[in-house]
Amino acid sequence: MTSDLPPLSGTPTLEDVARVAGVSRATVSRVINGIRNVAPEIQEAVHRAIATTGYVPNRAARSLVTRRTGAVALVVSGAGDAKGGEPFESRVFADPFFGRVASGVVGFLRPRGIHPVLMLADSAQTREDVVSFLRQGSADGALVVSTHGEDPLPKLLVDAGVPAVLWARPARPIPISYVDLAHRAGAALAADHLVARGCRRVATISGPFDVPAAQDRLSGFQEAMAGHGHPYVPAVEGDFMPASGEAGMHRLMKEHPDIDGVFVANDLMAQGALLALRDLGRRVPEDVAVVGFDDSAAAACRPPLTTVRQPMEDMAAEMARLLLAHVADPGFRVTSVIVQPALVVRESA
Repeated sequence: MTSDLPPLSGTPTLEDVARVAGVSRATVSRVINGIRNVAPEIQEAVHRAIATTGYVPNRAARSLVTRRTGAVALVVSGAGDAKGGEPFESRVFADPFFGRVASGVVGFLRPRGIHPVLMLADSAQTREDVVSFLRQGSADGALVVSTHGEDPLPKLLVDAGVPAVLWARPARPIPISYVDLAHRAGAALAADHLVARGCRRVATISGPFDVPAAQDRLSGFQEAMAGHGHPYVPAVEGDFMPASGEAGMHRLMKEHPDIDGVFVANDLMAQGALLALRDLGRRVPEDVAVVGFDDSAAAACRPPLTTVRQPMEDMAAEMARLLLAHVADPGFRVTSVIVQPALVVRESA
């Protein structure tokens, strides 16, 4: 059909595609914009014609029809989250957790022609900037990773009617979809493993007490240890960064020098705990067994870290899937997805 047509000149247009496909311009527009009720054979002819002509759809014009931008905001949000004057963005980019989340999001969105826009929100002004960006239609919705239990951004997005999905259960009940891990179950895996190793004097370094995931890991570990006949587990609070793990381990060993096992609520703090034990001349795992949480790049330490794995890339991809479902159907119900953890045994315990 196409061999008798004259060659194209200049940049291919919608009319060129219609001429090569042998259909109307309106039909080509419906196919490109994903509008239903176009026969499969017609769709195939249009796609062949697009390939033949090299036509590239005008994203701006397409947005006018679909009311979608082909972009979503990936927001890392904290409320007053600077530690010791360290810039918020420095903490974000230093934590391998965020890299794995971004990898999962990009891996899911890129094959679908959708691009994430990274936004950092650590103040009232930057949170308002995020809400304005979304309300103005600069992105179709938001994937939100909160680093602080009192972060107001999730509720701001709900109140603004913006499609959004949250990493982890919000600290306070609000109608927003989220993806989370069964943190209590993960902490119980750590407790079971330490007890099975023969540890009898066990302690823990928790994350910030106001973060739901940290609360769940702490209570899950304490409850599991109580089930093993250990009603009291010494605990100190950290902030999910290595220095707090190191300081927490020093404090625990000073107050409870007979500790022979420790559960640390994330791998970065576990790195710090290992440094403290090395400074104190304690062998790992012979003197003190150490179990972390996340199975992040921080687990590649010395000795290699036994840790509870949360499949961050898969969870991030599930967040993106839920967000696209909300964008496609404004009536899509708020939902939650809870993922099960697994214990990864290495040399530290």
